[in-house]
Amino acid sequence: MEKLIDLRRDTITLPTLEMREAAFRSPLGDAVYGEDPKQKELEELAAFILGKERALFLPSGTMGNLVALLTHTQRGNEVILEENAHIFASETGGLAQVAGLMVKTLRGEDGAPEPEDIEKAIRPENIHYPRTALIGLENTHYRYGGIVVPLAKLQKIREVANKHNLPIHLDGARLFNAAIYLGVEAQEIARYCDSVMISLSKGLGAPVGSLLAGTGDFIKEAERYRKMLGGGMRQTGWLCACGIVALSGDNIARLQEDHDNAQFLAEGLQSLPGIKVNRHQVQTNFVLADLSERGLNATVFLERIKEKGVLATKVGEFMIRFVTSREVNREDIAFALQVIKEAIKN
Repeated sequence: MEKLIDLRRDTITLPTLEMREAAFRSPLGDAVYGEDPKQKELEELAAFILGKERALFLPSGTMGNLVALLTHTQRGNEVILEENAHIFASETGGLAQVAGLMVKTLRGEDGAPEPEDIEKAIRPENIHYPRTALIGLENTHYRYGGIVVPLAKLQKIREVANKHNLPIHLDGARLFNAAIYLGVEAQEIARYCDSVMISLSKGLGAPVGSLLAGTGDFIKEAERYRKMLGGGMRQTGWLCACGIVALSGDNIARLQEDHDNAQFLAEGLQSLPGIKVNRHQVQTNFVLADLSERGLNATVFLERIKEKGVLATKVGEFMIRFVTSREVNREDIAFALQVIKEAIKN
């Protein structure tokens, strides 16, 4: 096997040579004392790009989301989330175990619940009910194939939040993919939310790290929760130097290549007999393929393509998720499509 074509996740994206060189040139300081110059530079850059007062560097997106929940809420409060939100489904129940929160989930197959459903879910003031404290959104939404929440919908949700004096937190792990798809700057999406978390270690290619952005007062309080969760790191300069390169204009713009490759993959899959692809969902770098027409179990299918050097992810009995990244070029995808064509033969 000459090369493994890894279409499982964009988290496999490796740091570029520019990132590695920047890391080893980076000065270092104790970030807990606020003395690491590259962490300061990265946080200031992220705040500027996202249109927020301040930003905070954290080891992971999961920690960033949890810190946001802790900062926005009090124990016993309720958070409104889309029913397949990463915060609810894939972060080990931290919002309950650590933050002590209740959750009200709503359906939103285009990436976010309907504004009117959110408004109906907000608890009236009553001693029998938990207090609604936060609306959580996700953009792009990974469970629905990396789809993007439209700006008009975000604006309507913002109006509901303002009416009820509620903050909005955005899980923007792939926010720049959403911005590329919409043809806007990331801050045009983030402006509808009080806080936003972005990941540096997915398609952007940094080895480690996420950022949480919001008002100055919000980030000041968030720093305490980051420390509580063990996120107060020391000499972070090497990691933050990679993050600065990750947030460069050219690196963000390169995500369009991943989107184009996902379209190429989707078109190829759709041309194969018995594979269904909802092209409306293929907006960024995710492709969901439904094998139910062929009755081909996802586990069996994945075993077949793995033998030929192609990796993907099972997300249902007959559903496969493919994710494009810088590590997979057009030639690789063409090879993967040929492997898949052979794998679906009975």
